[in-house]
Amino acid sequence: MKRYTILVVSMMLLCCGLAQQVQASTVPRIHGLQAFTMQTAYMSMTGYLRWQYFKENNVWISQQEVGALVKAQ
Repeated sequence: MKRYTILVVSMMLLCCGLAQQVQASTVPRIHGLQAFTMQTAYMSMTGYLRWQYFKENNVWISQQEVGALVKAQ
């Protein structure tokens, strides 16, 4: 029983770790881009990141969330 419990807990921790990695990889990278250029489709950095996030995930994120993501990158 003890081995079974350890196995279940290990699998749960492994799955949680993999889920976080997948989530992190869905945020588009904007490092090195400049706002209002052809690279960003003439959008601001927050607008471009929000649009790219929508294209990849089919979910709109709020202005507050995208502002935090821009500052983090």
